[in-house]
Amino acid sequence: MVGTWQRALVLAPHTDDGEFGCGGTMARLVEQGAEVRYVAFSIATKSLPEGFPPDTLSREVRAATAVLGVAEESLTVHDFEVRTFPEHRQDILELLIALWEEWKPDVVFQPSLHDVHQDHQVVAAEGLRAFKRTTVLGYEIPWNNFDFTYQAYLALEKSHVEKKVTALAEYASQQHRRYADPDYVWNLARAHGINVNREYAECFQVYRIVA
Repeated sequence: MVGTWQRALVLAPHTDDGEFGCGGTMARLVEQGAEVRYVAFSIATKSLPEGFPPDTLSREVRAATAVLGVAEESLTVHDFEVRTFPEHRQDILELLIALWEEWKPDVVFQPSLHDVHQDHQVVAAEGLRAFKRTTVLGYEIPWNNFDFTYQAYLALEKSHVEKKVTALAEYASQQHRRYADPDYVWNLARAHGINVNREYAECFQVYRIVA
């Protein structure tokens, strides 16, 4: 099935969510010849550490997604204020519906419905509404998921995980966060791979399969 996906859409509430949730899969799909589009909804200026200019995450996400092979013209970065997405639910839905009508992706990667962050919840719910006619997979953000069903495992090669780690390293402003530790990223990919007798993998919840 993965080999039939020619258009893959990644929804990231904040820059770097997509890389954490499915960075290895993005690298794999690009390698297989798929067009991968990445939409980030916030550059989280209010969450930046002191000393970083307001456009930091806008620049970092461009560098990070380039590492994964995402073309510059396939990256869209919005600037909704962090932690206010519930107030902008309809605006976000309309952006997603427009994307469906214009591009019609074969698969959408988005946060899990069980993600406890309010911004992630909005993108997850509105993503399902906008893309209910195609395959939708919810990616794992372990520190935000109090409940996560491991339904789909996408196997990765070592090179895919290497690109994921390199991409996340482009976020200099986020390196103080413990989950940015490369060992954590490698260990999580390794643990998921072992669970299905592969070297590495990323996990997803299945919301809809259209094949």
